[in-house]
Amino acid sequence: MTDELTHIARSILLVDDEPMIRIDLADFFEDEGFQVFEAQHADEAIAILEKNPSIQVVLTDVQMPGSMDGLKLAHYIRDRYPPTLLVVASGAIRPSAAELPEHTIFFAKPFDPRRVLAEIDRLTA
Repeated sequence: MTDELTHIARSILLVDDEPMIRIDLADFFEDEGFQVFEAQHADEAIAILEKNPSIQVVLTDVQMPGSMDGLKLAHYIRDRYPPTLLVVASGAIRPSAAELPEHTIFFAKPFDPRRVLAEIDRLTA
């Protein structure tokens, strides 16, 4: 029962300007018991985090329209919400370890969301 409650209490913010990617990921993580928040760009993601600072995981694309890309967003989140687990994904670029904030996971697109979930589970166990 405790495991079930922990599973239900998890939350993730999905940040991607591609609606179909967000929808697919949202469906997957909702099925896995996550409370899912969605944003199309960094500014929207920041507004969601300000209203929901206890979000545990942020999965962001790198290339998005708006005032900052996913890498800048990841740094912003690391500075302001240090406990948040960050997952950065891109199909176009592969950032170096120096470009990623500390303790950030990178996945090349396309990726299997089960692999992302396995990493989240491993790092939050």
